[in-house]
Amino acid sequence: MAKRKALGRGLSALIPDADKLEPAEGQFFQCPIEEIEPNPYQPRQEFSDSEMKSMVISVREKGILTPLLVSKKEKGYQLIAGERRWRAAQKAGLERVPVVVREASPVESLELALVENIHRKDLNPIEEALAYKKLLEETGVTQDGLSKRLGKDRSAIANLLRLLKLSASIQKDVIDGKLSMGHARVLAGLQSRQEQKTLRDMILRKGLSVRQAEAIARKRKTMTRSNAKRAELDYYMQSLSDNLKRSLGTKVDIKKRGRQGRIVIYFYSDDELDRLLELLT
Repeated sequence: MAKRKALGRGLSALIPDADKLEPAEGQFFQCPIEEIEPNPYQPRQEFSDSEMKSMVISVREKGILTPLLVSKKEKGYQLIAGERRWRAAQKAGLERVPVVVREASPVESLELALVENIHRKDLNPIEEALAYKKLLEETGVTQDGLSKRLGKDRSAIANLLRLLKLSASIQKDVIDGKLSMGHARVLAGLQSRQEQKTLRDMILRKGLSVRQAEAIARKRKTMTRSNAKRAELDYYMQSLSDNLKRSLGTKVDIKKRGRQGRIVIYFYSDDELDRLLELLT
Protein backbone atom coordinates (compact mmCIF):
# COMPACT_ATOMS: atom_id res chain seq x y z
CA MET A 1 0.00 0.00 0.00
CA ALA A 2 1.39 3.42 -0.95
CA LYS A 3 2.21 5.59 2.04
CA ARG A 4 -0.25 8.45 2.46
CA LYS A 5 1.32 11.89 2.10
CA ALA A 6 1.47 13.86 5.30
CA LEU A 7 -1.04 16.69 5.62
CA GLY A 8 0.45 20.10 5.00
CA ARG A 9 2.80 19.01 2.20
CA GLY A 10 0.72 18.88 -0.94
CA LEU A 11 -1.58 21.94 -0.94
CA SER A 12 0.56 23.84 -3.47
CA ALA A 13 0.15 20.92 -5.88
CA LEU A 14 -3.63 21.30 -5.65
CA ILE A 15 -3.52 25.12 -5.92
CA PRO A 16 -0.48 25.88 -8.14
CA ASP A 17 -0.68 29.69 -7.84
CA ALA A 18 -1.16 29.72 -4.05
CA ASP A 19 2.54 30.44 -3.39
CA LYS A 20 2.49 33.55 -5.61
CA LEU A 21 -0.30 35.28 -3.73
CA GLU A 22 0.47 37.85 -1.04
CA PRO A 23 -1.50 36.57 1.95
CA ALA A 24 -3.88 39.02 3.62
CA GLU A 25 -4.61 39.17 7.34
CA GLY A 26 -6.61 36.18 8.48
CA GLN A 27 -5.73 34.18 5.36
CA PHE A 28 -4.65 30.55 5.57
CA PHE A 29 -1.81 29.43 3.32
CA GLN A 30 1.17 27.08 3.11
CA CYS A 31 4.31 29.02 4.09
CA PRO A 32 7.90 27.94 3.37
CA ILE A 33 9.27 26.97 6.77
CA GLU A 34 12.53 28.88 6.28
CA GLU A 35 10.58 32.15 5.95
CA ILE A 36 9.33 31.90 9.55
CA GLU A 37 11.34 33.15 12.50
CA PRO A 38 10.57 32.41 16.18
CA ASN A 39 8.61 34.72 18.45
CA PRO A 40 11.03 36.69 20.69
CA TYR A 41 8.12 37.14 23.12
CA GLN A 42 7.43 33.41 23.39
CA PRO A 43 6.65 32.78 27.08
CA ARG A 44 7.59 29.11 26.89
CA GLN A 45 11.31 28.54 27.32
CA GLU A 46 11.42 24.82 28.22
CA PHE A 47 10.76 22.21 25.52
CA SER A 48 11.28 18.68 26.84
CA ASP A 49 13.06 16.22 24.57
CA SER A 50 10.46 13.49 25.11
CA GLU A 51 7.59 15.80 24.13
CA MET A 52 9.43 17.01 21.04
CA LYS A 53 10.29 13.46 19.91
CA SER A 54 6.66 12.45 20.22
CA MET A 55 5.50 15.51 18.27
CA VAL A 56 8.09 15.02 15.52
CA ILE A 57 6.81 11.46 14.98
CA SER A 58 3.23 12.76 14.84
CA VAL A 59 4.15 15.50 12.36
CA ARG A 60 5.94 13.03 10.08
CA GLU A 61 2.85 10.82 10.03
CA LYS A 62 0.04 13.38 9.94
CA GLY A 63 1.60 16.77 9.25
CA ILE A 64 0.61 19.98 11.05
CA LEU A 65 -3.11 19.75 11.82
CA THR A 66 -3.48 23.19 13.49
CA PRO A 67 -2.10 26.17 11.52
CA LEU A 68 0.57 28.35 13.08
CA LEU A 69 -0.30 31.97 13.82
CA VAL A 70 2.19 34.40 12.28
CA SER A 71 2.58 38.11 11.61
CA LYS A 72 3.98 39.62 8.40
CA LYS A 73 7.42 41.18 8.58
CA GLU A 74 9.38 43.15 6.03
CA LYS A 75 11.04 39.88 5.08
CA GLY A 76 9.15 36.72 5.86
CA TYR A 77 6.98 36.04 8.90
CA GLN A 78 7.30 35.91 12.66
CA LEU A 79 5.62 33.32 14.82
CA ILE A 80 2.95 34.47 17.23
CA ALA A 81 1.79 31.05 18.42
CA GLY A 82 2.73 27.48 17.58
CA GLU A 83 6.48 27.39 18.19
CA ARG A 84 6.49 23.75 19.30
CA ARG A 85 4.69 22.72 16.09
CA TRP A 86 7.14 24.83 14.06
CA ARG A 87 10.16 23.21 15.76
CA ALA A 88 8.70 19.75 15.23
CA ALA A 89 8.03 20.53 11.56
CA GLN A 90 11.68 21.56 11.11
CA LYS A 91 12.94 18.32 12.68
CA ALA A 92 10.45 16.29 10.66
CA GLY A 93 11.81 17.77 7.43
CA LEU A 94 8.66 19.59 6.28
CA GLU A 95 9.30 22.28 3.68
CA ARG A 96 6.02 24.14 4.23
CA VAL A 97 3.64 24.55 7.14
CA PRO A 98 0.05 25.84 7.30
CA VAL A 99 -0.17 29.34 8.76
CA VAL A 100 -2.71 32.06 9.38
CA VAL A 101 -1.52 35.67 9.09
CA ARG A 102 -2.44 38.17 11.77
CA GLU A 103 -1.06 41.63 12.39
CA ALA A 104 0.01 41.99 16.01
CA SER A 105 2.14 44.31 18.12
CA PRO A 106 4.89 42.80 20.32
CA VAL A 107 2.57 42.99 23.34
CA GLU A 108 -0.28 41.35 21.40
CA SER A 109 2.14 38.63 20.26
CA LEU A 110 3.04 37.92 23.87
CA GLU A 111 -0.60 37.92 24.91
CA LEU A 112 -1.71 35.59 22.12
CA ALA A 113 1.19 33.20 22.75
CA LEU A 114 0.42 33.23 26.46
CA VAL A 115 -3.27 32.50 25.93
CA GLU A 116 -2.46 29.55 23.64
CA ASN A 117 0.05 28.10 26.09
CA ILE A 118 -2.30 28.56 29.06
CA HIS A 119 -5.10 26.77 27.26
CA ARG A 120 -2.76 23.93 26.30
CA LYS A 121 -1.24 23.90 29.82
CA ASP A 122 2.20 24.06 28.19
CA LEU A 123 3.86 26.53 30.57
CA ASN A 124 5.54 25.76 33.85
CA PRO A 125 4.54 28.12 36.72
CA ILE A 126 7.68 30.29 36.43
CA GLU A 127 7.26 30.80 32.67
CA GLU A 128 3.61 31.75 33.22
CA ALA A 129 4.54 34.16 36.03
CA LEU A 130 7.23 35.84 33.90
CA ALA A 131 4.75 36.28 31.04
CA TYR A 132 2.20 37.90 33.38
CA LYS A 133 4.91 40.20 34.77
CA LYS A 134 5.95 41.31 31.29
CA LEU A 135 2.34 41.92 30.24
CA LEU A 136 1.69 44.00 33.36
CA GLU A 137 4.82 46.06 32.68
CA GLU A 138 4.18 46.48 28.95
CA THR A 139 0.47 47.27 29.10
CA GLY A 140 0.23 49.09 32.43
CA VAL A 141 -2.97 47.23 33.32
CA THR A 142 -3.74 46.06 36.84
CA GLN A 143 -3.83 42.41 37.86
CA ASP A 144 -7.62 42.64 37.83
CA GLY A 145 -7.58 44.06 34.30
CA LEU A 146 -5.18 41.36 33.14
CA SER A 147 -7.35 38.62 34.62
CA LYS A 148 -10.33 39.88 32.61
CA ARG A 149 -8.31 40.09 29.39
CA LEU A 150 -6.97 36.56 29.75
CA GLY A 151 -9.98 34.94 31.40
CA LYS A 152 -7.79 33.94 34.33
CA ASP A 153 -8.69 34.27 38.01
CA ARG A 154 -6.96 37.31 39.56
CA SER A 155 -5.88 35.40 42.67
CA ALA A 156 -4.23 32.77 40.44
CA ILE A 157 -2.24 35.50 38.69
CA ALA A 158 -1.25 37.05 42.04
CA ASN A 159 -0.11 33.68 43.41
CA LEU A 160 2.03 33.03 40.34
CA LEU A 161 3.64 36.47 40.49
CA ARG A 162 4.65 35.81 44.11
CA LEU A 163 6.80 32.93 42.87
CA LEU A 164 9.14 35.43 41.22
CA LYS A 165 10.22 36.52 44.71
CA LEU A 166 11.77 33.10 45.26
CA SER A 167 15.50 32.63 44.77
CA ALA A 168 16.73 31.59 41.32
CA SER A 169 17.68 28.12 42.60
CA ILE A 170 14.17 27.46 43.97
CA GLN A 171 12.60 28.78 40.76
CA LYS A 172 14.79 26.29 38.87
CA ASP A 173 13.46 23.50 41.11
CA VAL A 174 9.92 24.50 40.07
CA ILE A 175 10.90 24.57 36.38
CA ASP A 176 12.54 21.14 36.65
CA GLY A 177 9.49 19.71 38.42
CA LYS A 178 11.31 19.01 41.69
CA LEU A 179 8.88 21.31 43.51
CA SER A 180 5.18 21.57 42.76
CA MET A 181 3.24 24.81 42.44
CA GLY A 182 1.78 24.12 45.89
CA HIS A 183 5.23 23.74 47.46
CA ALA A 184 6.43 26.90 45.73
CA ARG A 185 3.49 28.90 47.10
CA VAL A 186 4.31 27.75 50.64
CA LEU A 187 7.96 28.78 50.22
CA ALA A 188 6.97 32.16 48.77
CA GLY A 189 5.01 32.88 51.95
CA LEU A 190 8.18 32.76 54.09
CA GLN A 191 9.92 36.07 54.73
CA SER A 192 13.63 35.34 54.38
CA ARG A 193 15.57 33.52 51.68
CA GLN A 194 17.26 31.44 54.39
CA GLU A 195 13.88 30.24 55.74
CA GLN A 196 12.85 29.39 52.19
CA LYS A 197 16.05 27.43 51.56
CA THR A 198 15.79 25.55 54.86
CA LEU A 199 12.22 24.42 54.15
CA ARG A 200 13.00 23.69 50.50
CA ASP A 201 15.84 21.37 51.55
CA MET A 202 13.52 19.67 54.03
CA ILE A 203 10.81 19.17 51.37
CA LEU A 204 13.24 17.54 48.95
CA ARG A 205 15.09 15.51 51.58
CA LYS A 206 12.02 14.12 53.34
CA GLY A 207 9.57 14.16 50.44
CA LEU A 208 7.12 16.38 52.33
CA SER A 209 3.62 16.85 50.96
CA VAL A 210 2.25 20.36 50.43
CA ARG A 211 0.12 20.03 53.58
CA GLN A 212 3.13 18.97 55.66
CA ALA A 213 5.17 21.87 54.29
CA GLU A 214 2.33 24.29 55.14
CA ALA A 215 2.25 23.02 58.75
CA ILE A 216 6.00 23.56 59.14
CA ALA A 217 5.77 27.03 57.56
CA ARG A 218 2.97 28.04 59.97
CA LYS A 219 5.06 26.85 62.93
CA ARG A 220 8.08 28.82 61.71
CA LYS A 221 5.99 31.98 61.29
CA THR A 222 4.62 31.61 64.85
CA MET A 223 8.15 31.15 66.20
CA THR A 224 9.33 34.19 64.28
CA ARG A 225 6.53 36.37 65.69
CA SER A 226 7.27 35.08 69.20
CA ASN A 227 10.96 35.87 68.82
CA ALA A 228 10.13 39.34 67.54
CA LYS A 229 7.89 40.05 70.54
CA ARG A 230 10.57 38.78 72.94
CA ALA A 231 13.18 40.99 71.33
CA GLU A 232 10.84 43.98 71.53
CA LEU A 233 10.21 43.31 75.26
CA ASP A 234 13.95 42.89 75.97
CA TYR A 235 14.66 46.22 74.27
CA TYR A 236 11.94 47.96 76.32
CA MET A 237 13.23 46.50 79.62
CA GLN A 238 16.78 47.54 78.74
CA SER A 239 15.68 51.08 78.00
CA LEU A 240 13.93 51.27 81.41
CA SER A 241 17.12 49.98 83.09
CA ASP A 242 19.18 52.61 81.32
CA ASN A 243 16.81 55.39 82.38
CA LEU A 244 16.97 54.30 86.07
CA LYS A 245 20.75 53.99 85.87
CA ARG A 246 21.02 57.58 84.69
CA SER A 247 18.59 58.80 87.37
CA LEU A 248 20.18 56.89 90.26
CA GLY A 249 23.78 56.97 89.12
CA THR A 250 24.35 53.24 89.61
CA LYS A 251 23.78 49.91 87.90
CA VAL A 252 20.13 48.76 87.69
CA ASP A 253 18.70 45.47 86.42
CA ILE A 254 15.05 44.84 85.59
CA LYS A 255 13.91 41.21 85.31
CA LYS A 256 10.39 40.34 84.11
CA ARG A 257 8.63 36.98 83.90
CA GLY A 258 5.01 37.10 82.81
CA ARG A 259 3.36 39.93 84.74
CA GLN A 260 5.82 39.75 87.61
CA GLY A 261 9.46 40.73 88.00
CA ARG A 262 12.00 42.54 90.08
CA ILE A 263 14.19 45.64 90.01
CA VAL A 264 17.76 45.22 91.34
CA ILE A 265 19.65 48.38 92.36
CA TYR A 266 23.38 47.94 93.01
CA PHE A 267 25.46 49.87 95.55
CA TYR A 268 29.17 49.54 96.29
CA SER A 269 29.61 51.30 99.65
CA ASP A 270 27.70 52.39 102.74
CA ASP A 271 27.83 55.98 101.55
CA GLU A 272 26.32 55.00 98.20
CA LEU A 273 23.58 53.05 99.99
CA ASP A 274 22.73 56.12 102.08
CA ARG A 275 22.65 58.26 98.93
CA LEU A 276 20.31 55.87 97.15
CA LEU A 277 17.98 55.57 100.14
CA GLU A 278 17.79 59.33 100.35
CA LEU A 279 16.91 59.55 96.65
CA LEU A 280 14.27 56.83 96.89
CA THR A 281 12.64 58.05 100.11
